[in-house]
Amino acid sequence: MLAISLGTAWLLLGPLSLWALLQGRTAARAGAVVTLLLLEAATFAMDRARPAPASAPVAANAAPAAAAPPSCQVVRTPVPLSAKVGKALVLTWTAVPDECGTAKVVVRPEGRRLLIWVHEGPLTGEHEGMHTVPVRVERGAAALTVPLTGPLPGKAPYIPVDGRSGRRIPRA
Repeated sequence: MLAISLGTAWLLLGPLSLWALLQGRTAARAGAVVTLLLLEAATFAMDRARPAPASAPVAANAAPAAAAPPSCQVVRTPVPLSAKVGKALVLTWTAVPDECGTAKVVVRPEGRRLLIWVHEGPLTGEHEGMHTVPVRVERGAAALTVPLTGPLPGKAPYIPVDGRSGRRIPRA
């Protein structure tokens, strides 16, 4: 409840204090400075009063990770963090400890957009244009390369888009 009250005070008194700093007289400016200092002090005090998070397990106590299998049974749909479009499509995402050795990728051009779906693990049904490619894991990042066969329709450059969410994938 204290956090909600402090947040409300920031929302109400913060803009009012800034207005008083810019437009007010000397007494109003002094009051605005004091108000902002008190809000800031209360924020720091509340942060210190928060209990410390539980400690994470020590890495030495964890079981050693096995090498990634060539294919796995865990169904995962990685969300690409970056894409590089050229003669081949290179996708990267944050790797997980039990990253699959292969991934299935579907790439479909739609206008200037290049819709991309990435799937790890077993996949049911037929999917047109699906490529099964190896996944490389280096320094906590997983990457794969999909060859783009034949000329893509339309004019380049293509905008890589996550097929599930419709969000643009940043270029690498």
